[in-house]
Amino acid sequence: MAINKGIRFGISHDEAFPLGLVMVGEVSADNEYQSREDRAAGRPVRQRVDEVSGKRQWKFTATDPSEEKAKRASFEVTLLADVQPVPTVGEVMPGMRPVELEGLTAEPKVAGQGEYKYLSYVFRATGFKAAGSGSGSSSGGKGSRPASAAAGESAAKAA
Repeated sequence: MAINKGIRFGISHDEAFPLGLVMVGEVSADNEYQSREDRAAGRPVRQRVDEVSGKRQWKFTATDPSEEKAKRASFEVTLLADVQPVPTVGEVMPGMRPVELEGLTAEPKVAGQGEYKYLSYVFRATGFKAAGSGSGSSSGGKGSRPASAAAGESAAKAA
């Protein structure tokens, strides 16, 4: 049985991030690369569009408190929506807020370089859940975590 490249698996926020997820910074447009020549010619910046859903892509940097390896704790999350999603929770520290994602999918990918490669995930979501709508950080500790979610926490982006 073969699974094609690019397949996205639906996963609940609590399974992927049992200790929650912290958004660092703000949500911004995920723009296509613009070369120096394009900028000099005055060509407009184009926002990326997801090939599967046809929705515009937005991104933000997230930190997973349950990740044990510091290099893999922070990564980018892509949001798929026609308009810019707005977090439902206020900042707990300047530039940091706990968030819960809805419509979350994980796409496996290989990250790292040379002989130091590891399994990573590209996380996409459709937006933010309302504050307190899920169990979030109140779910169980490391012992109650499924193996698939433990692998999901290492979602370091090799962008």
